[in-house]
Amino acid sequence: MDLSRLHSIFFLGIGGIGMSAIARHFHAQGVQVCGYDKTPSANTDALQAEGINVSFIDDASIIPAKVDLLVFTPAVPKETALYQAFLKKNIQILKRAELLGLITAGKPTIAVAGTHGKTTICTMVTHIMKTAGMKVSAFLGGISANYYTNYVSEKHPEWMVVEADEFDRSFLHLSPDIALISAIDADHLEIYGSFEALNESFKAFVARIKPEGALVIKKGLESKTGFEGPIITYHTDQPAALFAKEIDVKGGKYFAAIDGLVKTKQFALGLPGKHNLENALGAAAIANCLGIEGHVIVDALSSFKGVKRRFEILHQGPKTVFVDDYAHHPEEIRACIGAARELFPAREITVIFQPHLYSRTRDLAEGFAKSLGLADRLILLDIYPARELPVTGVNSAILLGKIKLQNKQLVQNESITSLLEKEPPQVLITMGAGDIDRLTVEIANFLRSKGL
Repeated sequence: MDLSRLHSIFFLGIGGIGMSAIARHFHAQGVQVCGYDKTPSANTDALQAEGINVSFIDDASIIPAKVDLLVFTPAVPKETALYQAFLKKNIQILKRAELLGLITAGKPTIAVAGTHGKTTICTMVTHIMKTAGMKVSAFLGGISANYYTNYVSEKHPEWMVVEADEFDRSFLHLSPDIALISAIDADHLEIYGSFEALNESFKAFVARIKPEGALVIKKGLESKTGFEGPIITYHTDQPAALFAKEIDVKGGKYFAAIDGLVKTKQFALGLPGKHNLENALGAAAIANCLGIEGHVIVDALSSFKGVKRRFEILHQGPKTVFVDDYAHHPEEIRACIGAARELFPAREITVIFQPHLYSRTRDLAEGFAKSLGLADRLILLDIYPARELPVTGVNSAILLGKIKLQNKQLVQNESITSLLEKEPPQVLITMGAGDIDRLTVEIANFLRSKGL
């Protein structure tokens, strides 16, 4: 498919973080871009402010007279009226992942994969490359706090940086020069059926690395990939090609030095949490592959402001610190609460968690129970279904029963502020990949209004 001949594209599910980055890419190139999403969000508001037409009506009447391509995400049910209407038209239809593969085809590409950590690493790599003065275009899985967007662009980029998503085997449409794998944990089992099948997909992903390409991977995972080319490992706690030393937490900041292939003095990392130190090591390993010097890597990691909804501090008052995080997998929850414990060791931690997907809640229930049990207080919301229909016997009440905490309760969204008023939190963390982020402005405003 010749992308240069496209004049008009319709995005079904345009508000999604991956979809909106591609929509921004084509809009920047002068292609007529429009789309549909189920509900308004901060992302759809931003797209509209940039001049992209977004509709929230699932009706064929919103389809423009001339459309060259429909792009859809599996998160949008194929039963929607718009998808069914497009099926009846003589218009090419592509998945988001297929189009991303076409955009990056034939161009030097860095693809960052892993069941968690990939968005932060991808954004760190982009920031390091920008700091080094390299021309890079990046499709990010979150809004960069340094660049205020999920699409960083150059007219003639030297490199493409993309988030390689394992969901629906999307990353198998990419053929990277450099790939990174941060984690291979059980997830998306509604797609794969088993952890073994998920692991096989990661093997298939690394098999798509171009000849002469390299794999950067967290130490201990390399044996799961079967990759026979150059491998660069990283780890915070054990010997690897890149590893951390002189680790310290002072004044709410994480300090460390990097050793191995990249050698640096101790520096302050821009983000809290040991998991983000690990992410930084992975990003530094990619930077080393690109020939970027250690002092530039340090400058970039020190000035890295993070990604929206990745341990994003929304309020820091006299009594309460309020953090919002995208964590929706047991390992991500564990890392987020761990980071909060490191930063605020003397404070009690209240977590408001919205489970994402019935299937994920069912498949990882024991892991969720253990991770959420690390909080001091838990406020649990109903499951956000996303693309799924309810599953018999799977609900938040059953998950609540598995969590070994005294101070826990299941509530509706509208009850949250009254609960917080009765028992003001010391550290409050909202977590989830659903629509919990739509509550954060209200919560932050409430905390400010009460002087918390």
